[in-house]
Amino acid sequence: MKIPPRLRPLVALCVLPLLAASFLTAPAARADDDVSVGVPNWSGMDVTGYSGPVPNKGGVLLRKVPLAASLTIPAAGPAYRVHFTSMNQHNRMATSTGAIFLPKGKAPKGGWPVISWAHGTVGMGDDCTPSAFPRSARDNEYLGHWLNQGYAVVASDYVGLGTPGLMAYLNGVTAAHSIVDIVVAAQQADLPLAKRWAIIGQSQGAAAALNGARYATQFSRGSGLDYRGVVATGIPANLEYLYQALGPNVPPVALPGSLNAYTAFILAGFNNTRPGMHITSTMNARGKQRLKQAQTTCYPIFKKQLSGEHVNTWFTRPLMDIPGLSQALHTYMATPYKGYDRPIFLGQGLRDVDVPAPSALSLYAQMKANNQPVTLHVYPDDDHSSAVLASMPDSTPWLKKILS
Repeated sequence: MKIPPRLRPLVALCVLPLLAASFLTAPAARADDDVSVGVPNWSGMDVTGYSGPVPNKGGVLLRKVPLAASLTIPAAGPAYRVHFTSMNQHNRMATSTGAIFLPKGKAPKGGWPVISWAHGTVGMGDDCTPSAFPRSARDNEYLGHWLNQGYAVVASDYVGLGTPGLMAYLNGVTAAHSIVDIVVAAQQADLPLAKRWAIIGQSQGAAAALNGARYATQFSRGSGLDYRGVVATGIPANLEYLYQALGPNVPPVALPGSLNAYTAFILAGFNNTRPGMHITSTMNARGKQRLKQAQTTCYPIFKKQLSGEHVNTWFTRPLMDIPGLSQALHTYMATPYKGYDRPIFLGQGLRDVDVPAPSALSLYAQMKANNQPVTLHVYPDDDHSSAVLASMPDSTPWLKKILS
């Protein structure tokens, strides 16, 4: 069943109260995964100010260097930092960076199947770039697991993180380009990689992964790649119905620092992508300052700074006062619920307070209503971060089947 525009507010009526109840009553739980902060290690390839040629084609490998030993995954064999072309949020060809991790040992005939990892929230500034910092304990375990299963892992930073321009937080289509383009670029790196590949993602990366899955076949056309499916955990979906309602009276309570940081990142990314919407015209000096901070402050620091903050104090009038705001915001951050041509694995922790369960469950219902190839796994005792590892007993055989 397709949800026509006139009925979409009904989704909001269902999702809004459930999400609000989750925000107010959920037990204390760990927020998203630990994120490293400090001085980036560019592995000898600092392209934050890159001004060289940018081929007018996504997935062109510009450079590959060995990844600094301190940044690799313990389970990895050879590891590299790469610079490649990808489309940005302004529909212009730009560049992205990322990492490639190969399993230890000799590659099988035909090469290692590839998994494209879509990372969660780290922030929007160059000093938050994932490939320039050690991976967290959780990600070392999770990505190391896939390396031990015999898959190469490629991990885009997304356009604007560690490269010129601003990363468009939760802009799904732009992230999808990066997720696909790093797989295309890796095929040019003279490494033993197979054409078979899949996507995995968490949190911000789950929305990115699902967008990547929706457009994988289209964006990789002509590359010879063989896309097989996607695993997504902690999925932000239908949250645009919440964010379009922001204003002097919404939200009516102080939210956790993590949710306040996400809100600032979303608004900063949307403002950069759609400057013609003039969303800052609805904001006071405090709100404008929060958007400015969001562009450079990494997530762990920002969520502490915004702990106890009332987002409604950022506004002088509702965002919805801006003509066309709802449609523009939906275009910017909506997670697709139809149009997939390969299997989808959704995993959700019921103790998730960062992206409460109604978000993923509503998306699952939309996908099922539209006859999408989706399966859902719920983890009652897990939160936003722990559900990643909890999902492995289910996602491991699932990925093995689709990548065989």
